Amino acid sequence: MFENYNKVQQAILETTLNIIIRKELQATSMSLIAKESGVSTGNIYHYFKSKEDIVNELYKAIVTFNGEYVREGLLKGTTIREKFEFGWNRVIELGKQYPQGFQFIEQYSFSPYIYEEVKQEVYTGGWCAPMNELYQEAIQEKLFIPMNPKMMVQMHYGTFVYMLKAHLHGIFELSSESASGAIRSCWNAVTLRDLT
Repeated sequence: MFENYNKVQQAILETTLNIIIRKELQATSMSLIAKESGVSTGNIYHYFKSKEDIVNELYKAIVTFNGEYVREGLLKGTTIREKFEFGWNRVIELGKQYPQGFQFIEQYSFSPYIYEEVKQEVYTGGWCAPMNELYQEAIQEKLFIPMNPKMMVQMHYGTFVYMLKAHLHGIFELSSESASGAIRSCWNAVTLRDLT
């Protein structure tokens, strides 16, 4: 997830993520990050001006990684339906394989702690923009009901978020079969049907 950073930056970002998931953002201090990462406070300040900068870089890194991961799925499909299924499968896989990144994004995506310019920058670089385009294409092809594609993507994402949360809390097992069934249900929910 942090492969594009040097070893010191990786240690800082990974440690910060671990602490935030365990203790919450307010309890995450620079001294605790230094202690748990093994990176001196002075060295941390060499790379990041403040805790806020670390958290924003963490947010950017996770969203960028998630975007690349989901885009790979979207590129596998040839039809709109295949892209839809591959894309959402990758979103679900992300939450299962990288639960800390998933939890962080869910908890802090709308936080005032994340700079507005960072939110805007990563929104287009993440997976939402290509997924929005896929939905727009489905609407133009008269596969989906005419509705705001951004709203539809968020509506479906909310479904998968709560399924992943239940899975991570041990409420039920989110198997590949149940994930496929949920993806089919989302497709069916917005499919344009001839009502005549």
